[in-house]
This record gives sequence, C-alpha cells and structure tokens, in this order.
Amino acid sequence: MAKFEVKNKQVLFKNYVEGFPKESDMIVTDASTIRLKVPADAPNSVLLKNLYLSCDPVTRIRMRKPGDETSSYFTPYAPGSPLSGYGVGEVVDSGHPDFKEGDLVWGTTKWEHYTLITQSESLHKIQHADVPLSYYTGILGMPGMTAYAGFNEVCSPKKGEYVFISAASGAVGQLVGQLAKLLGCYVVGSAGSKEKVDLLKNKLNFDEAFNYKEEHDLTAALKRYFPEGIDIYFENVGGKFLDAVLLNMRVHGRIAVCGMISQYNLEKPEGVTNLMCLVYKRIHMQGFTVRDYYHLYPRYLDYILPCIREGKVIYLEDIAEGLDNGPSALVGLFSGRNVGKQLVSISHQ
Repeated sequence: MAKFEVKNKQVLFKNYVEGFPKESDMIVTDASTIRLKVPADAPNSVLLKNLYLSCDPVTRIRMRKPGDETSSYFTPYAPGSPLSGYGVGEVVDSGHPDFKEGDLVWGTTKWEHYTLITQSESLHKIQHADVPLSYYTGILGMPGMTAYAGFNEVCSPKKGEYVFISAASGAVGQLVGQLAKLLGCYVVGSAGSKEKVDLLKNKLNFDEAFNYKEEHDLTAALKRYFPEGIDIYFENVGGKFLDAVLLNMRVHGRIAVCGMISQYNLEKPEGVTNLMCLVYKRIHMQGFTVRDYYHLYPRYLDYILPCIREGKVIYLEDIAEGLDNGPSALVGLFSGRNVGKQLVSISHQ
C-alpha cells in the first residue's frame, strides 16, 4: 500500500456521562488525517487498518469521570479523544519484528479507520482465518475467553449440574450456555425479549429460557425453572437478579461475577439484601477479569475452533455497518437492542 496521507474518520468521546449514554455523547468526524507509515520516532509501532470494532459494556464504565472506584482499573476516556476497545485489523505498516504488512490481528485499538499501535503487546496475531474474522471480536476474542475462563476456571463445573445465565443471549452468555451444554449440564438463560428467548431455546440449545421483563417475581421464576436449586450462576446483570439467585442457590453453589450491566448507568447502585445466603449455603462467589486468564488462550483455541468448525457451537452476531453507525450500536447495548454479539464493521478485508 502506498505510504500517503489519508483522512481518518473517528468516533470521539465528547464528555463524561451521567445516566444512560446517548449517541450525542460521541462525535463522528473525518477532520483527522493519518500517514500510512509508521513514524520514525516510534520504530516498534504497528499501523492498523481497522476492520471490525467490538461494542462492549465496559465502554460505559470508561465514560465516567476519573476518581471513582473503577478508575484504578479502567482508564477513563479523555474528552476529545477517540473511543478505544477491542477490534480486528490488518497491518498496513510495521516497525515491529513480530508483525508484517498484511498480517491480521485482534486486540486493543481505537474507534477510527486507521490506528497507530505503540504498545503491540495488546495485539494477538490471527493464525486461523478459515472462520469469520468478526469472530475475533467475540467467540475467538475477549468475550470468548471470558466465557471459557469464567465457566471452567471460576465455576469448576461438573456434568449434570444446574446452570443459570443472565443476559444469556449476549456476547458472553450465549457461549457460556453452550459450553455448559457440551459438558452435560442443565442450562437456563434469561433475556429481554421473546425473540431472544426463542433463539436461546431453539438455536443455542439451552434447556429453558425466560423473558425477565415478563416476570414480576424473579425469585419465583427461578424456583419454577430450578425446583432443586442452582449449582452455578454466571452473573452478567447484578442488582435484583443477584438477590433472587442467592435465594435459589444450592449448598456449595458457585457464582462467577463477570459483570453487572444493570448497574452501570445508575448514580446509586442497587443494594443486595440476601448476602447471608453465602454463609448459610457455603456459596463461593468470585469476581474475575479475563486479563488474568489470557495465558490460557492457546488452550481455548484448541478447544473451541473444532467446535465451531464442526457446528457444535453457534455464535450469534449483530453487525452494524460503518463507523457512522458505531455510536448507535454502542448505545443499543444498554437497552438490549442487540441480538447476539454487537460489533461494527468498518472495512471488509
């Protein structure tokens, strides 16, 4: 590719957000330009052409003002700067010995057409391109590793156990359910629409699923689906879901706390009142982050790639076309508008 300067469309973060994020909290602009060559003063950098960008709930956390309890772990966005997150890209130019022009990679990038990566340790070279490249924002990227590590490493599942997953049709939940079914567990998921419930039961092989918006009493709903109690809860929602689950857990149950999307937009998070169940039922509840488990990524690929190729695992994607539609796709996460893993297609390789 010729090493010339081009316009570089970007999605910029406008200002810190309170409550639910809005499209107006972001600005799509093509005012920036970029030279398609690694600069001489950054010799180990990698220049990417972004192909797919991942929409993830953690983006909302990074829209908060610096100084709250999350700032030490999630670096807040700087107003006027591009959003950043996981994505898939093609190397346009490289000064790093591990990457060459034409390589396909996934890792941390910015919401723009081209990104100069100065910390290449955040990039993973894609060795298997016989599956959709978009999968590296989902089942073969961070969400996939999150599901695998959270279920297998944190929950220590056994065949025949009873598993409940909230936000079960999302990027992580849909895979957790299928991993549990492959192990021989009984699996129930919750989602926010009839369409999603039907997908969980009829396409993703869940034993049961329910629309939480139609349930006036979550505790009673869980008792209906788990009359003998829950062994494993994969927590994606928090708040009243966690409270109801605690009452329905079995003795020595395990809860993997992956996220709490129902709480991210609240000024004052909801309280949890049933925590003494942890004591009475000797429940193990553990929060985790995928960063602690990336050393297992090669092992995960060895397991999941044959499952994908043989059709044992299905992965649902919701793809928005073009960077202009990025803000809308991202905001839609928090109203449950997406069906499956939400991502943005920037350029087809």
